[in-house]
Formats: sequence, C-alpha cells, structure tokens
Amino acid sequence: MEKAVNAEVIETESIASKPRKALSDGIARARELPVPVLIVSALIIVGGSGGAILYGDDIIEWIQGEPDYRLIEFDATQSRAYAQSLVDLGHPDWEGRLSGTIEEQNTAEAIKLNFSSMGIPSTLEEFDVPMFIIGNEPELSICTPGDIGDIFGGPTPCTAADINREIVEFAHREDFVLQGYSGSSFVRYVDDMSVVDLGTGNESADWNSAVNAVGIIWLKPETEGNTALFERAADNDLEGLILINDRQNCDELVADDCVPYFKSVGISSIDPIPESLGFIMVSRSVGQTIIDGVINGNARLQFITDVNNQGTATIHVPCGIIEGQSESLIIFGAHHDTVYNGQGAVDDTSGVATVQEIARQFGLLESLLGTPKHTIYFCTWGGEEEGLWGSTEWVDKHQTMLAENLRLYVNLDMNHVDAERNSGVTLFGNNKADIDLIKDITSVFSSAYPELADKYPISIHKHSSTAMPYNSDHAPFVYNIDDDEGPDKDYGRAIVCYGSGSSEYHTYLDTMDRFNEESLMVSGIIYGSLVRYLAYGEAQ
Repeated sequence: MEKAVNAEVIETESIASKPRKALSDGIARARELPVPVLIVSALIIVGGSGGAILYGDDIIEWIQGEPDYRLIEFDATQSRAYAQSLVDLGHPDWEGRLSGTIEEQNTAEAIKLNFSSMGIPSTLEEFDVPMFIIGNEPELSICTPGDIGDIFGGPTPCTAADINREIVEFAHREDFVLQGYSGSSFVRYVDDMSVVDLGTGNESADWNSAVNAVGIIWLKPETEGNTALFERAADNDLEGLILINDRQNCDELVADDCVPYFKSVGISSIDPIPESLGFIMVSRSVGQTIIDGVINGNARLQFITDVNNQGTATIHVPCGIIEGQSESLIIFGAHHDTVYNGQGAVDDTSGVATVQEIARQFGLLESLLGTPKHTIYFCTWGGEEEGLWGSTEWVDKHQTMLAENLRLYVNLDMNHVDAERNSGVTLFGNNKADIDLIKDITSVFSSAYPELADKYPISIHKHSSTAMPYNSDHAPFVYNIDDDEGPDKDYGRAIVCYGSGSSEYHTYLDTMDRFNEESLMVSGIIYGSLVRYLAYGEAQ
C-alpha cells in the first residue's frame, strides 16, 4: 500500500498566482486533447501572455506528461562509515569538533580527501572569523566548611587546612557545560562569592542584587535566549552566570534530571563582549544542589572558566564539485563542526555523512550518464554552531556567482530520525515548483520503499522566502545572495530536511550509540533524486 504523504502548503499568494492557478486547472482539463492540439495551444498561450516566463514549467510538463522520476541509490552502511570516521576525529577528551580547532581542520581535510577518492574535484577554503577559544578545562564545585573552622576560628574555611570540609565536584560535560562566548571567571572558595537566584532572568528580575556576584537563572519555557541573558549579566557587572536546565530533554536521557547542553551567544549585538563573565549551563539536579548548599546553606562556590571570547579562529569549507553543462548551480550542504562537548553524531555528522553518500552516488552517475545539466557542489561548513560563520562567509565570497547562477541550495542538518523517538522527517522549501517536485518524488519513494515510508512519516511544507527560519546554513543562501533589503530583494531557493527525536541535541550523549543510518535514506534518496531529475531529466 502506498504511504500517504502529509503535505501542508503554507504560502502567500502573489498577484501572478491566481492566473497561474487558472492555467494549471486548464492544463489539467486539457490533458486528454491530441498532442498536436496541445502544442499549438501552448504556443498560443506563450505568445499571448508572456507565458514562457510565467508558465514555462507547467507548459513543458503539460506537453511531456508526468515525469518518470528515477531514484538514486543510497548505501546506508556507507553513510554510517562516513559518520564514524568523522566522530573518530573528535577531541581526545571532550569528543567534539569545535570550529577553529585542529579537530575541525582535520575533519574538513578528511571530507575533501573523501571527495577526491570519489573522483570528484575538490576545494578547501579557509575563513578567519570571531571565535571563542577554550583554554583549561572549566571547574565547578561547592565546599561546605568544616565545623572546627567555623566554631573555633581555626583554619580558613574550605582551604586545604580545613580538614573537615566537604567538597562536591561536578563533572564537566555531564553536570555542566560552557556556553558559547563565555568569558573567563575565577571564583574560588576563599572568595565566599554570593550566589543570587534571578528566577527566569527576565527584565523585571532584580539584576542589581547580583552585582559582583554569580547569578543563577532557571531555564524554563518562558526564559529568553542566551544573548539577552548574557547582555543583562554584563550590564549589571555579574561575576558569573549559571543557567539551570529545566526546559529541554528533562527525564528523557537521565531519570529525574535535565542534561545540560551547549548554546551560543549572538555576539554581534553585544559591544563590548565581556571578557570576565563565565557562562555555563548545569543540570537541574546540580542547580538545585547549588541553591540548597550555597544560597540556602553555608557552602561556598568554586567556578572557574578559561575562555577567550574575543579571539579569531580559522574555519574550513571543503567542497566537491561536479562541473555541469552550464554555470547554473545546485549546492548540497551540511555543517561538519559540532559543539565542543560531544561527538555530534546526529548534529550534524548525520547531515555530512548524507552529503558524502549523495556525492558518491553522483560521482557514479556522472560516469554512467555524463555531464549533468547543472554544476553540482557538495559542501560542508565549519562555524555553524557559533553563528553560521562558514556558510555566511562562503556566500559572501561567492555572492556574485550565487546571485547569477544559484538554482537550488539543499540543506541537511540533523536529517536523522531516532529509532525509538520517531516522529518522521520534515521537508520544506520556499519555492512552489521545488515543493511540487518533492511531493512527486516522495510519492515515488513511498512506492519503492513502502516500509521506510511507513516507518518514517514524511511531512512537506512550503514557506514564503521571508518566513524561512534563520537557524541553519540554508539561511545565508536564502537571505544573503542579494544585499537589497527593499521589496525587489531576490531570495535564493532552498530546500531543507529536519529529522526528529534527538533529545541528545548538543549534549555529551549525542553519540554513535544512537545513530540510525537507515533514517538517512529518506532525505538522501528524495533530495538526491530531486537533483538527479534536475541534472539529468529522465535519463536512465
């Protein structure tokens, strides 16, 4: 039984859309006419209405009939091998491939080498961008002073001489993680630093009470983003900022707890960036322990972060390039950097593995079918997690080429579906013709792979260009290829895939243990086949 496709279309109707819809309805009614009559009618429509521009795609499809879409092959086992090889390049202790580090550089070079091994010419471009640089591993602990020191005026509380002290040390990555562009804090037990509970940290919170202290904020659904919180902390001269995760992954990964995760800060809106303001997130249990022991007890906080948030780092963009018959460009993309604190097996090693497997398949197709109609790029981006740096810089460098030639950008960011927490995949874009192709090819995919289509429900959405989310590497390709901000601004065409079920997002638990390579076949085959159709038509 063919799997039904959940296709929700969300779009703003343009002035031209009404006559286009009327024409499309007329085409549907006219399909049974003899072919010569169709061709003459098409010529009349084109000549009489300027329809070669407005309706060319519909007329070509009208004359040719329904396309015979050919699905690409996709080797899920190979995609897992690509993913594992990237994970193996992570930091020896923290496992991540933080942008601007040797781990990120090695990753980019390995991807370039993979493209070359496929017989696909490749490039590697470098960009120097603002980046936080982590020095020594951060520390977080609390100390309850010994009784003798408190009562008899003995040794300084919580020093080595205070032999009855009780210290609780929290584990970096499992119990707490740095936040992007954290500064450096050096709060020791002997400082007896005040810790202030600021609730959700909104504007009405008593931020003045936390001046020269460490502020604690509860991360609830209503809590604002890191940028707003960090800026308020800087404006009020806080010594440190601690977020307690009470919003994401709670009770899903660790029983009765919420695992801390990495999020960045939008530094473009903060001037100057505070250099001496440590910024971390802790688990719900750790946050409650700090509140009970320090705020409501006599324990002392030790909070040390070593981060240069005003540094510059070199990030990398490898691209495999299959030259086409024209300069018209189709670009596949995914980001190869990860958060510093985990493997990032899903975010976004899964997308990079998918791009590499699609590239391998197109290398084989080129050897069988010859030169494609479009030039096809397969690129992976550094610097995504800290602000889409790689894709933004690459678009800026190649803006003229993209403005003149970009046909389609395909973004694969967490296109992975967890085997146990499966709510399917979401496919979306900002152009009706592309969405129609996605729906048609999804129907073919569902017939060819009924078990996959049934196991991983597919939802398809159309957004207006101005409503495309600015949350992954497709955004620069949509919004930045034209500097005009007026009504005549040109927006790039993009399609995107998001998966589901990755509660391990940005935590130390985003590992290959959860990796489900089978799920990559859905977006890999559908989007790869869409580009195959654009590049080769109905060629065998």
